[in-house]
Amino acid sequence: MQLLPPYPDTLFEELLQDLPPETIPMAWEFKAFVRAKKVKTPEQLLRLVFLYCGLDKSLREAAGNFTLLYERITDQSVAERLRACGPWMQALLRTMLRLPSEVVLPPGLRFVVIDASSIQAPGATGTDYRLHISMDLVSLEFIEILVTDVHTGETLKHFSLREGDVAVTDRGYAHAQGMHAAVSRGSHLIVRLNPFSVVMCDPMGEPLDLAEALKYQHAETIRSVEVIICSACGQYEVQGWVHAYRLSAAQANEARRKCRQRHKKGSPKASTLFLADWVLVFTTLSPEVLSAQTIMKIYRCRWQIELAIKRWKSILDVDALRAKEGSPLASVWLHGKLLYALMLERRMRRKLGGIWSRLDDERSGTWWRVWGLLKDEIRPMVTGVCFWKEEAWADCMQVLAERPRRRKLQQLPREAIAVLYRYDELTQDAA
Repeated sequence: MQLLPPYPDTLFEELLQDLPPETIPMAWEFKAFVRAKKVKTPEQLLRLVFLYCGLDKSLREAAGNFTLLYERITDQSVAERLRACGPWMQALLRTMLRLPSEVVLPPGLRFVVIDASSIQAPGATGTDYRLHISMDLVSLEFIEILVTDVHTGETLKHFSLREGDVAVTDRGYAHAQGMHAAVSRGSHLIVRLNPFSVVMCDPMGEPLDLAEALKYQHAETIRSVEVIICSACGQYEVQGWVHAYRLSAAQANEARRKCRQRHKKGSPKASTLFLADWVLVFTTLSPEVLSAQTIMKIYRCRWQIELAIKRWKSILDVDALRAKEGSPLASVWLHGKLLYALMLERRMRRKLGGIWSRLDDERSGTWWRVWGLLKDEIRPMVTGVCFWKEEAWADCMQVLAERPRRRKLQQLPREAIAVLYRYDELTQDAA
């Protein structure tokens, strides 16, 4: 039988091999850990971060867990220590994304799929934070993650695209200014087009009526149209091709039905209903480099980032913020949760390789079930449940107890308790 390590930190420190090597020195550098009090080491502080962010323990539960492992600590002290960890978590997340890939890809084009996702604070009815994410579409490794407030919209300007990158995005990024910013850095685009959010011209600069250009196209065929996309002010221009695929009759009927549902006031215009019949993808890559059929297939692979975000939310509850919007704890939770997710991702690749996480070869499975198993493997490393001290349970109960408050915990009326005692006494006398 394999013996457990003699000290709880020994097992927890195994997780450090999937984090940046400078993780612990950065705790001192960013003043997350200044001096040893109840929390003796940066490793113990990181355990508190993962209890709160990774496992979604409440402050009081994290304090109880810490008490069973080390010494008694209150939830107020845990909150105070966590609030100081914000800059540390943000710096660690940036460093984590810069770690070298396990696989070195050959030079050339790099397909970068980009998307955003919303985060809600407790009790919120709308979006409070937005995650802006980019991912390598071959290795499915994350490249950039940016956390912003709800007022920061989706744009390609957020991302450090470079020469040779091909940004693959949905229609939320089909804006001339953001696309121009990406193209000016030498990047290419494959973007689902919203024909009503841009101004289109033909190669000669004349206004282009896309519905008119496509009206004679047959169903389930592709038409390519060379266009110039302009901003309303005319300051930004992007030249490329619109590949337009006309849906089948059944698909078109469903698309028009959804189009009517989205129009809450009145009926949509005829041109709007007509263009609902189409999948429109704009690209700056010429048909000689990649055909229209290939561009369409690449765009469909954009779904991989949706699946990755859904995996984060389903398995790790990344969208279930535990702190109030704008608070220091909210920042710590968001960045700590993302760091925890990337650590799990990196651990998965280190242990199992990339056989299921690359799109340049046929795959036999996905990471959903593996993520669930690795989550279960990591959990006892974070909680240290095998090392909980039996004699610490009394202190733990005091840490977990309710603080004094006006509304007391529910209790039976004294009269009912008195009747119960009298009934027990009568029963015993009768016996």
